[in-house]
Amino acid sequence: MAGLINAHNARRIARAAAYGGGVSLLSASFYGLLRLQARVARRTITGVPLSGPPNPDAVYGSYQGQPISFVVMGDSCAAGYGAPTPEETPGALAASGLAEIAERPVQLTTVARVGARSADLADQVDKALITNPSVALIIVGGNDVTNKVPPAEPVRMLIEAVRRLGEAGCEVVVGTCPDLGTIKPIQPPLRWLARRSSRHLAAAQTVAVVEAGGRTVSLGSILGPEFAASPAELFSDDQFHPSSAGYAHAAAAVLPSLAGALGLWSADEEAPEPLRGDSVLPVSVAAATAANEAGTEVAAATVGGHDSGPRGRWAQLRNRRRRPLNDEATPAEPAADAQSSGDSHARTGSQIAGRNSSSDDHQGAASR
Repeated sequence: MAGLINAHNARRIARAAAYGGGVSLLSASFYGLLRLQARVARRTITGVPLSGPPNPDAVYGSYQGQPISFVVMGDSCAAGYGAPTPEETPGALAASGLAEIAERPVQLTTVARVGARSADLADQVDKALITNPSVALIIVGGNDVTNKVPPAEPVRMLIEAVRRLGEAGCEVVVGTCPDLGTIKPIQPPLRWLARRSSRHLAAAQTVAVVEAGGRTVSLGSILGPEFAASPAELFSDDQFHPSSAGYAHAAAAVLPSLAGALGLWSADEEAPEPLRGDSVLPVSVAAATAANEAGTEVAAATVGGHDSGPRGRWAQLRNRRRRPLNDEATPAEPAADAQSSGDSHARTGSQIAGRNSSSDDHQGAASR
């Protein structure tokens, strides 16, 4: 997959979004077979309808003070379609985590909708701005891929959404397009194309979002190898949307970045860790790397006081998805670093991901 996702393609799609025009990633010779496979996959997926999504909007955290206004935008994965209870949606899980980190209540507002594409973000931003949000989480792109929307178009809509939210004083974290190649009913070569298209879109989203003032977290690989290895646990009954356990993995991935966007980490906790692979790169290179690495955050950075270098905007590539280090740590993850600040970045997120799908584990998360 590394050979398919590269900095040049990410930059090309982002430029097409910024300056007009489209970029096609699909050869016409594949269309006949792909249309047939798509019909078969769609019949399999829609053969098991899900209920919901449940409404998770509430105040989370039993703390005093002015609540942090947190908005979740995007498609069915953002809304938590397939989660059996409100507390098991990604928005509720992230809100609970933010409340614990900030030690303040968090008011969650969900404007994400099942079936939404990036073109629907404009209307969702209108609704989100009513709540005067401090931070927004956007997860979108999967429906653009499945509906064969030229990638420059959804990236253009995402740029506009990030800019509008930023102008209103809202920090923005985008969970990039999930890896659709992990979906079981989709067979090769459609599976390969779905993977290629979704990861190309994710990389282009990263370039565009960082240049527009937001930050991204790669969900492609979060919902990739782990989902492929444990489909029964991490997919819902429709074999397409995540289960509550799958949503917990996604929430754990984005939570450290949401906290970072709000400035909730100390200087020591926020410091990059080169030994774990954190580095400053041109944004297109960082985007291509993030599309293939689990839970990787990309945010704007400076080098020597400059925002840009010879190859464009500088970006901080950071692996916030820390795992506890053990005696078998690799040289890139030395055991002596086991108590480093990076592990505390995802402590709350790891606790979220470790929860099972029972609603009993989530009682008391919200005052409804």
